[in-house]
Amino acid sequence: MKEKAKNHFLGLNGYKRLNCAMAVAEAFHEKYPLDSKHLEQLKSCGGGRAPAGICGSIFAAKVIMDQYLPGKSGQVLSEFASIAGSVKCGEIRRSKKLSCVRCVELSAEHLLSVLPR
Repeated sequence: MKEKAKNHFLGLNGYKRLNCAMAVAEAFHEKYPLDSKHLEQLKSCGGGRAPAGICGSIFAAKVIMDQYLPGKSGQVLSEFASIAGSVKCGEIRRSKKLSCVRCVELSAEHLLSVLPR
């Protein structure tokens, strides 16, 4: 799913190019679909436009977690922040610690580690 998220984000291997939030949501869509309300929200969450300036990819992971494992998204957010240095898109970009592609991959990895298979 990590590769699928990356491919969607970059528009590689025949995948439709999507923003970071939609790339994560689409990668998990078959097993963990979101309702249309959440998908509409994620369409405008790329480039630091997720609520509170959160990275769109980790915001999508949080939305999926909140729907399928309520109360557990804090763990994923804190693990992401420990690697990225923050959950805020602008702070991550300024620090140049992780690229946007790596944030998409990291969000997918964290989701894979906690969601039931």
